[in-house]
Amino acid sequence: MTAVLGGCGSTGSSDVTLRLVAADYGDSAANSSKKYWDELVKEYEAKHSGVKIDVTVYSWNDVDRKVKDMVAAGKAPDMAQIGAYADYAAEGKLYDVSDLLSIPVQADFVSQLAEAGQWNHTQYGMPFAASTRVLFYNKTLFAKASLTPPTTWSELAGDAEKLKAMGVKYPYALPLGPEEAQAETMQWLLSGGGGYTDQIGGYELASRQNVDTLTWLKDNLVGKGLTGPVAPGRLNRAQAFAAFTDGQVGMLNGHPTLIQQAKKKGVKFGTVPMPGRTAQSRASMGVADWMMAFRQNGHAEQVGDFLDFVYSQKNVLDFSRRYGLLPVTTSASDVMSDSARDKPLRPFLQELPTSELYPVGKTSWASVSAGLKKTIGQAVTPDGSPLGVLSRLEATADAADSSASN
Repeated sequence: MTAVLGGCGSTGSSDVTLRLVAADYGDSAANSSKKYWDELVKEYEAKHSGVKIDVTVYSWNDVDRKVKDMVAAGKAPDMAQIGAYADYAAEGKLYDVSDLLSIPVQADFVSQLAEAGQWNHTQYGMPFAASTRVLFYNKTLFAKASLTPPTTWSELAGDAEKLKAMGVKYPYALPLGPEEAQAETMQWLLSGGGGYTDQIGGYELASRQNVDTLTWLKDNLVGKGLTGPVAPGRLNRAQAFAAFTDGQVGMLNGHPTLIQQAKKKGVKFGTVPMPGRTAQSRASMGVADWMMAFRQNGHAEQVGDFLDFVYSQKNVLDFSRRYGLLPVTTSASDVMSDSARDKPLRPFLQELPTSELYPVGKTSWASVSAGLKKTIGQAVTPDGSPLGVLSRLEATADAADSSASN
């Protein structure tokens, strides 16, 4: 979907036209991100007669590929709001954030999000949207089974067994299908004391903690029929969310968007931090999407001025509230934390300071993530080998990382 925003029908020329390609966070035409950008750009252009903003909005299925094709064709947009930035930073195609934003705006980014936007110790990625994950549970089903929300893996498995005995279709929904397997996997690995990387940033997929975590999942949830009728490797997040809003799921990991979806269907739910092996998980998984500015067309001053406007407290709050996401700036986060209207998002906001993000600063992450999506579900099948799957993924990751460094 393409929209040339602003201008109000005028045929007059502008001194500068900035092109922005953005992802669509809406789930229908009624709440498409096109409307958000339309309103924001109209307000900006009214105060900046010499600048026109040309916005193109694509679905998440297409937007990263569209930008990649534009860059390959030598027609990079001035700005792109997409899923990853590191490849473009490594190729020298992006402006350093300090070349664009005013100091107060730079300083307002949530610290760990700003750090995640760094490649080679310089920030090129500007966080645009963020979310964390918590455990959702169906309050109605839990009440019928006289259950309390789990705080440990053993409690989660015990609750799932009782839900299964009650006839619940998905006692625990485990979406390891290709849509977003890397997210569900990372949340479980973190809760088991592991993760994708070691303390110095190298890949460490086949660690003892990670193998133990997937082995536990295979033996105690999947192997006991507690994850539902669809094999985890074929269950996508969207399917799991839809089943939850239909009242067919007892528990699953979810992000803030599920709040709105569940409320629309009248599902009574609660949220708790992700259980860990013996206590609450040490860290939640965080996710961020990125804004970046390409050097090809110049216009650093105009791009920076527009992005200062985009990242104003008012606009960050508007976007976050509109799409049920977390603010990427400290000032907007403070407002949301104290606001009664944003109370449903507080569990997610509380997780953000200790959350761990994908290793998005590694140029190899895109290919590693793709490999995870394709194969991680095999690790928890009846004849699957967690060690074998993780070892192959780690070897591929190390090779991709080595290639990216050369």
